[in-house]
Amino acid sequence: MAIWVKLPCCSGLVLPFLFLGLLLEAWAGKIRYSVPEETDKGSFVGNIAKDLGLQPQELAERGVRIVSRGRTQLFALNPRSGSLVTTGRIDREELCAQSERCLVSFNILVEDKMKLFPVEVEIIDINDNTPQFQLEEVEFKMNEITTPGTRIPLPFGQDLDVGMNSLQSYQLSSNAHFSLDVQQGADGSQHPEMVLQSPLDREKEAFHHLLLTASDGGNPVHSGTLRIHVQVVDANDNPPAFTQAQYHMSVPENVALGTRLLSVKATDPDEGANGEVTYSFHNIDQKIAQIFQLDSYTGEISNKEPLDFEEYEIYPMEIQAQDGAGLMARTKVLINVLDINDNAPEVTVTSVTTAVPENFPPETIIALISVHDQDSGENGHITCSIPGNLPFKLEKLVDNYYRLVTERTLDRELTSRYNITVTATDQGTPTLSTETYISLQVTDINDNPPAFPKDSYFTYIPENNPRGASIFSVTAHDADSDQNSRVTYSLAEDTFLGAPLSSYLSINSDTGVLYALRSFDYEQLQELQLRVTAHDSGDPPLSSNVSLSIFLLDQNDNAPEILYPTFPNDGSTGVELAPRSAEPGYLVTKVVAVDRDSGQNAWLSYRLLKASEPGLFSVGLHTGEVRTARALLDRDALKQSLVVAVQDHGQPPLSATVTLTVAVADSIPDVLADLGSLEPSTNPDDSSLTLYLVVAVAAVSCVFLAFVIVLLALRLRRWHISRLLQASEGRLVGVPASHFVGVDGVRAFLQTYSHEVSLTADSGKSHLIFPQPNYADTLISQESCVKSEPLLVTQDLLEDKKETFSQQAPPNTDWRFSQAQRPGTSGSQNGDETGTWPNNQFDTEMLQAMILASASEAADGSSTLGGGAGTMGLSARYGPQFTLQHVPDYRQNVYIPGSNATLTNAAGKRDGKAPAGGNGNKKKSGKKEKK
Repeated sequence: MAIWVKLPCCSGLVLPFLFLGLLLEAWAGKIRYSVPEETDKGSFVGNIAKDLGLQPQELAERGVRIVSRGRTQLFALNPRSGSLVTTGRIDREELCAQSERCLVSFNILVEDKMKLFPVEVEIIDINDNTPQFQLEEVEFKMNEITTPGTRIPLPFGQDLDVGMNSLQSYQLSSNAHFSLDVQQGADGSQHPEMVLQSPLDREKEAFHHLLLTASDGGNPVHSGTLRIHVQVVDANDNPPAFTQAQYHMSVPENVALGTRLLSVKATDPDEGANGEVTYSFHNIDQKIAQIFQLDSYTGEISNKEPLDFEEYEIYPMEIQAQDGAGLMARTKVLINVLDINDNAPEVTVTSVTTAVPENFPPETIIALISVHDQDSGENGHITCSIPGNLPFKLEKLVDNYYRLVTERTLDRELTSRYNITVTATDQGTPTLSTETYISLQVTDINDNPPAFPKDSYFTYIPENNPRGASIFSVTAHDADSDQNSRVTYSLAEDTFLGAPLSSYLSINSDTGVLYALRSFDYEQLQELQLRVTAHDSGDPPLSSNVSLSIFLLDQNDNAPEILYPTFPNDGSTGVELAPRSAEPGYLVTKVVAVDRDSGQNAWLSYRLLKASEPGLFSVGLHTGEVRTARALLDRDALKQSLVVAVQDHGQPPLSATVTLTVAVADSIPDVLADLGSLEPSTNPDDSSLTLYLVVAVAAVSCVFLAFVIVLLALRLRRWHISRLLQASEGRLVGVPASHFVGVDGVRAFLQTYSHEVSLTADSGKSHLIFPQPNYADTLISQESCVKSEPLLVTQDLLEDKKETFSQQAPPNTDWRFSQAQRPGTSGSQNGDETGTWPNNQFDTEMLQAMILASASEAADGSSTLGGGAGTMGLSARYGPQFTLQHVPDYRQNVYIPGSNATLTNAAGKRDGKAPAGGNGNKKKSGKKEKK
């Protein structure tokens, strides 16, 4: 800051001139500023621009800068404000040491005019240094016989500050023997001295500790200290002295051997040999001297033998102390023997209850406890306690008995089991205690009803739900245990739409799952309000209720229902009239429909599905209005048929259709005349005709189905027969030679062969083969045979098959042969000698079997009997001489017993050809058929 000079008088008149004078001084002499040391960087020093008569912005324009020689730049110009500021912290003591004034000089250069302006800044001292001594402490030795008034020079302090901030005074701490005297030097410095005021006594105080304080005059005041130690040198003039006139000590009776029990101490203020003290027993009982031991140098007393409280409660003894010059002192020692607390209390639970119900009232007795301690006095005084956070308390009875009782009602839901710790503590030192544990089970009572997590529930289910579907579940919790916590669920009785709630819903009593007993219909019922009750299994049972709201969600299950137009009940068709002169947009009629669903499922839209005259009419999408789309023309038909579809917006959408009949006429009489042609036929035969057509189609279908079944059965039966024949042929191949024995081998073969054929035939049906000649002396093949009834054909069967057989011809005598030529058992045939047809039934049957076997052999084309042509397969067994020439050709006339029919085929034998038709009942040309 700039230094201003204040004149003693005429200040009012001089102020204008003072400012002018300063400006002149700024231009002609030095510019002076002052700033305290230790200011922050950038601190304001003075306004250079103002003192130079310039504006701040001119400093840079005119090249104003600081010029100094060889010194760290302490100041800088602020070009924006035109101020002189510090470039960092300034330490006056570092710049000027102990100088009274600290000035920093530099020049301000104005480059445009090449002028220098000297500037002088005074650094003002602040009290930033503390007075200090070169040493932290000093020590002096003085004999206790030193005379008062003796002076001891003391070190002086030093302060780097100047003026009032430098060291100003000294002060010595209070002491009865020493004082402080400060001497002023020629250079103005102060020299402190310590003066002895009174005689010293080493025995009273061997060391004196003083504190010298040096203080400056700054604000705040700073000070430094010097510690002074004065040692008083001894002169032997004092006897020993015990610290106590009488020593008392209490020790437990079980103290260990060699334990230091007590230490006596006698002091001698003298030093060296004059101050050395030794100890010994004086006037002590001999027995006590054997129990205790005294250390002559330290004064420690220890026991050599065990102490006995019952023998000595107090051990008295006298101790003597003596220094090196022979001066003595005595003291008395009393050792008290204490009873020790070496027995812990004993706790006995006399009676206890291990389980109580939670509803037991307070003050219920849980256990009876007794305590005992073998020690005496305070060591045998016992107190019992339990933890304070339990709902129990201990009550003291007589003779160290306690009882444990409940303090309040128990709650099993909070704590189901308590482990109670009973602690018995004596009053000994150290305290001994014993703990015992009582376990108490709190049994449950039914004091908590089931609780639902929420006060009410609601759910949404779609309509048309399946019966028995699970729709919701509720759960209640019971804080009790076991049976008291077992929860069952039920529904409160209620009625909906005249039916009990139980017909709508059911609830699983164990799980709380609700099931729908019927499929709900939103159009009948939109909401169900019911209450679910939860019961526990306690005694008495407790229950709680919760409300449940079931909201049905609509499904698109109703198709739109058309209200208009409606058809009359008499069967006639409603007709809408439209004049032929109607303009486009003429309202013909309006289709009105509703949907029993709700929401989007009930939004209806209309559209024209079909029209007899496309483009003539239009239907409003949302209104259902039927209007003309164009003007009616003469060529438009009188009767117009429209099919309008109504569809909702559900998923999937449902629709309904209505057929409209619009009559176009110019006048009402025309309409009435043409209405007859528009009426539908009322003839009842029209409906009957449809019924007949349906019945006819069904009948034709049944007949066709039956035909297919029969055809399949026939094909299956034919396949089965062919398998049977193949099986029978296989068995004939294996006929052993032993079957053909006897003189009359033909009869033996026939019997065996007939037996084999009867075994291979079907059990229900046999086959009658009608042979036809294929070639000379060979039976007809199987493919040309006709199926018939069992092998022995009855009269009834032949009557039914008259159309397939030829009538029997008169007996032909050409093929009669002698008895020797007849087939059969040798010598057993009783027939006619003339060679007529054998009349023995048994022989006849064997002959028929032979014919059938031969026919089957011929049909296969390769006989298993190995016969050639004209042998009927017998030559392999009876030699080549046995051929069909010895056997009459029975194919000409086959007589069937019990019938008058004869199968003839003589022409076939002569011609060697099969008869036409292949059915065995017709002959070729060459011989007339006999009937």
